[in-house]
Amino acid sequence: MTHTYKVSGMTCQHCRASVEESLKDLEHVKSVSVDLEAEEAKIDMEKHMDLETLQKALSDKYTISKKSDFADKSGENIQDQSKAQQLFPLFLIFGYITAASILLNFSDWELSSFMFDFMGLFYIVFSFFKFLDYTGFPESFRMYDPLAKVLPAYGWVYPFLETALGLMFLMRFEIDIALVATIVVLGITTIGVTRSLFSKKVIKCACLGTALNLPMTEATFIENTIMLVMAVWMLLF
Repeated sequence: MTHTYKVSGMTCQHCRASVEESLKDLEHVKSVSVDLEAEEAKIDMEKHMDLETLQKALSDKYTISKKSDFADKSGENIQDQSKAQQLFPLFLIFGYITAASILLNFSDWELSSFMFDFMGLFYIVFSFFKFLDYTGFPESFRMYDPLAKVLPAYGWVYPFLETALGLMFLMRFEIDIALVATIVVLGITTIGVTRSLFSKKVIKCACLGTALNLPMTEATFIENTIMLVMAVWMLLF
């Protein structure tokens, strides 16, 4: 018998392989096929196994559930309903960065100074989360970033690039170079994000690394766009 389950918590191909191998090791399991983008695991088993047994075989990072559990009585997709909850850490961090930038310029307000601090803190905070799982980030990043797909080394360099740009903005060092680099770097990523949104594939956003399980949504596009608009504005005005 073959059953399809929902598996959450996977962020890269390493996660997919780990889930697949862990489930294959269970007694009575004949074969396992895991789809990272769909967050599904198809398990061919000799006899029915309960969810508790399957969950115990996996790391605490992953959660396995029946596919039907993701639909409520009205037929609405709970995964879609909980998207705001999944993105809450992203919005919270964005709010803290905005508040910190305002406070840094509260006594002597200047829009350009606020923007530089915002962009600097944005890069520093987001690079921090990428370093939390530095080895797992490149694989997740290359799932949608065009340059990382053709040049895997770019994914390994990217967190350092963000840190450098963040320091340049906060220290007001070579601002024009930092602005141009922001337009190029985030412009490339935004192209990949846009393609992912139009393809309607379920892809994990690597903006906060792999430490947090975030879906690729319009929010990711909006945040990249805000940074791009700021960079273009500062260059032109």
